[in-house]
Amino acid sequence: MPDSRDHDKPAHARSRDHAKADTAGDLRDASRGIRLQKAMAEAGVASRRACETLIEEGRVRVNGTPVRELPAWVDPANDRIEVDGQPLPRPRKTDRRTARHTYVMLHKPRNVISTTDDPEQRKTVLDLVDLPGHARLYPVGRLDADSTGLMLLTDDGELANRLTHPRYGVTKQYRVSIRGKLDANDLVAMKKGLFLAAPDRGDAPRRPGPPGKPGGPSPRAKRASVEQVRILGFERDRARGDRTTLAITLREGQNREIRRLLARLGYKVRRLKRMAIGPLQLKGLGVGQWRLLDARERQALYREAGMH
Repeated sequence: MPDSRDHDKPAHARSRDHAKADTAGDLRDASRGIRLQKAMAEAGVASRRACETLIEEGRVRVNGTPVRELPAWVDPANDRIEVDGQPLPRPRKTDRRTARHTYVMLHKPRNVISTTDDPEQRKTVLDLVDLPGHARLYPVGRLDADSTGLMLLTDDGELANRLTHPRYGVTKQYRVSIRGKLDANDLVAMKKGLFLAAPDRGDAPRRPGPPGKPGGPSPRAKRASVEQVRILGFERDRARGDRTTLAITLREGQNREIRRLLARLGYKVRRLKRMAIGPLQLKGLGVGQWRLLDARERQALYREAGMH
């Protein structure tokens, strides 16, 4: 029932009160955009947990209306969000586009499968990410079960395609430990490239030649090479054998390319860890941990993929 005191207020005051009520109700609609604390965290106010505290303390307003209860959803591109009376900067055009999607950085452990599901019921990367109510995420590229490091998961199909398609040449950086001592000739061979057979045909990428002449590459073989490779360290251990640590950058990756390329040179990979995808660096996450990308990281990925 309307409060009779409303009739005593000027028309503009009653209109403002009704607008506030409408805004408060609208913030409960999840289709409006993203959670208020997420918008605040992405604008650099504080961590998401700290932003929740600011909201509960009544220090946050949306379109002039105080917000004290969660959950609340906002559209950062159109809503005016204030913290202690100071408005947050409106996101750039790129932010408005990425606000419709979810981007997760994960530090993948060993023995976790980088697919959305597994017929053998092994643990997948999606089992490690708990984001109820979000669209289904998909891994961008793959790491085999024995490899660790940076995985990007998103529901942004266009960005995922550009980050993985050879046409766009987005680099991936790895730290690799191998058995033995890699020499200078091997470094040259990796940069120049070697033919690798299709994964289901083994690494015997040659076809028979005429009598007395060497054969050529198999019709299904494909040249594989690295963009950059450098030796980070060498360890001599009589008990475990020599070990070399490498930094390898790929621009166009085949299935298990680094392992297969090194196997062709006679080396066995002990550890393989992805350190970066384009400008996105694996930092601040323990093995098995994940977090949402911030606005700066999303913008950097979009620039790298040519999606300005």
